[in-house]
Amino acid sequence: METVRIGVAGLGAIAQVAYLPLLDRRRDLFRLAAVCDLDREHAEWFGHRFGVPAYDDPERMLDAGGCDALLVLTSGSHGALVRAALERGLWVLSEVPLGYSRAELSDLPDAARLMVGYMKQYDPAAQRLLECLHEAGGPEVIRHLCVTVLRPPGRTQLLFAKPRGSHPSPARLSRYADADERSISAALGEEAPKPVRRLYAEVLLEGVCLELSLIRMFTGAPASVDHVAVWPAETYPPSVEASGALPGAGRYGLHWHFLTGYPAYHQTVALHHEHGSFELSFRCPYLLNTPSRLLIRSRIGTTERTLVFEDVAEAFERQLVAFHRFVTQDERPVSGLAEALTDIAVAQRMIRRYAEAAGEPVGGECAALPAGGG
Repeated sequence: METVRIGVAGLGAIAQVAYLPLLDRRRDLFRLAAVCDLDREHAEWFGHRFGVPAYDDPERMLDAGGCDALLVLTSGSHGALVRAALERGLWVLSEVPLGYSRAELSDLPDAARLMVGYMKQYDPAAQRLLECLHEAGGPEVIRHLCVTVLRPPGRTQLLFAKPRGSHPSPARLSRYADADERSISAALGEEAPKPVRRLYAEVLLEGVCLELSLIRMFTGAPASVDHVAVWPAETYPPSVEASGALPGAGRYGLHWHFLTGYPAYHQTVALHHEHGSFELSFRCPYLLNTPSRLLIRSRIGTTERTLVFEDVAEAFERQLVAFHRFVTQDERPVSGLAEALTDIAVAQRMIRRYAEAAGEPVGGECAALPAGGG
């Protein structure tokens, strides 16, 4: 089996807790070839640990060669780095956010080499739900889809892992922060106030979009955004509620809550149809090989039957295996550029619907999209 030489850009918590251990576990598929972080000392620490070259500039790492593929785990928008890697002929697996605006991702060179990392799409319980939904008649039989996320701060979810901190200087970060602000302005317009900009970039595109990817996989992207509420007014990150129509006859409801003192991460995805329900439960994504659970409820005669499906196969690992097949066998991933652009457009409809209700100005790409349908 062909081994893919892979570079890792961004050595934060998700790299340390998930990707680097899994790349080491799957040395049958990947060989770590280089690491990069804007904090040079941090990068060199990991370079020494894994015996690979370390860089504090991602484009210098790309220009040095030696990689077939790039894993993008940096903070902020990934658009510019993804573009740079594709221009050099690399295959790319990018975590979200892929970009903050659709314009930022226009005319990506060789986008057929790009895979977007929505790891929950590779969870074995989610994949089993997709099979069961097909057996039940497909997305059009769904009456209602409900997603609820109860999310404590990342630092409390990561207490067990004790990740090493990256501390690049403000001067190193400023170039990237300025580019992010330009991309957000392209999406929302210059007049959008800071709270709206943060809600869009840091909550919708870095958090809620993971839930949008599941809705898209199960039923297709939302056909409309009819309602969005954000509360409490003085709390950040807040709670977000959204609802609207699915592509078929059904509707969806999405509830995302950032709760500072909540004991543990929980997410449920429930799909209800005429003859039963599918209920998917996710635990903390940083705990590798912790099984998600799928409950399948149906009726047989006068009996209510509940089947339970659990599998300890790790979603992040299955995603890496899919990326390897993408690189070596050209097997299309669940999500690429087109799917990520769909999720960005839904997030823009959500932020426009919220801004209209709150009396806040938004322009840019949002102004060109209908807040409800389309």
